Amino acid sequence: MPLQAGIVGLPNVGKSTLFNAITAAKAEAANYPFCTIDPNVGVVEVPDERLKILTQLVKPQKTIPTAFEFVDIAGLVRGASKGEGLGNQFLSHIREVDAIIEVVRCFEDEDITHVAGKIDPLDDIQTINLELVFADMASMERRIERTAKAARGDKKLEPEMELCKRVLATLEEGKFALKAARDEDEDRLIRSYQLLTAKPIVYVCNVLESEVADSENNELVKKVRAFAEGEGAQTLVVSAKVESEIALLEEEEKEMFLEELGLKESGLDRLIHAAYHLLGLGTYLTAGEKEVRAWTFQRGWKAPRCAGVIHTDFERLFIRAEVVAYEDVVEAGGMAQAKEAGKLRVEGKEYVMQDGDVCNFRVGQG
Repeated sequence: MPLQAGIVGLPNVGKSTLFNAITAAKAEAANYPFCTIDPNVGVVEVPDERLKILTQLVKPQKTIPTAFEFVDIAGLVRGASKGEGLGNQFLSHIREVDAIIEVVRCFEDEDITHVAGKIDPLDDIQTINLELVFADMASMERRIERTAKAARGDKKLEPEMELCKRVLATLEEGKFALKAARDEDEDRLIRSYQLLTAKPIVYVCNVLESEVADSENNELVKKVRAFAEGEGAQTLVVSAKVESEIALLEEEEKEMFLEELGLKESGLDRLIHAAYHLLGLGTYLTAGEKEVRAWTFQRGWKAPRCAGVIHTDFERLFIRAEVVAYEDVVEAGGMAQAKEAGKLRVEGKEYVMQDGDVCNFRVGQG
């Protein structure tokens, strides 16, 4: 299930530097390298320590991590919702991604000019978010027109018509669409409209190399965090410059470099984990002599749908799942040992997959 996060931002905030670091980075596993599959799409493996441990225990022929895609969205200017600059391209690309990574500049540098002539991340955020709101207003006006026509012959559509009007009113106040939802059902329905302001957002504060390990005193970061908290959004602090340097290092050098900076993991790794959390994703694992592999699924999915991630026929022909918790595999010292210890469970079609499940699916003949 290819999942994408779109990286957006105004000129000279570090967006391109961050994206270039993503596409230049080297993957730990040779069979799934960081690469560029399109001029503006970078594929990166999802860091997962469990894969390393399972590989040591199982000793497979190969190890394959799951992957995530980052899309470098076209640059934005005021008036994008009306087609200014590359506005139409900007908005069409955002519609296609699952989450938005909004990069804002939180550092001063006289050598790097800002398009607005000043460093104000909240103003940057407002510029981008208002363009998303304006685009959604146009979408909702068209939806209301269509729904109104359909509602004349179907009174059951009147509640949705009322919701659509409420969403439009919310957008006209400069707020995101989901603010109009009064319960989970309305939230789910609004998300189905594919609105730009219904997509989850991570605000990425780009700071100086000297501030990346200790950004608590950065006043600009504080402002972004306060704003994000009020919106129920996540905030992440990175240094695009540091990420571009890390991308060129081998794994051992990378660990030493991060240690010198007082960091446990790179900003890219933290960004991937944040996007995973944001999208409600989990990872299950398969482990055999041929390969140890990670697979992405949506939390809450049942076993047959998760099996379908491997091959669509697996969902249709699903019989059962043989499941061992990752912790039990490690404690037992391997899959065979875990099975001997009675840790293997046989789960049916109603089983809800858990992050870290090590699975073997039994399927019927097609």
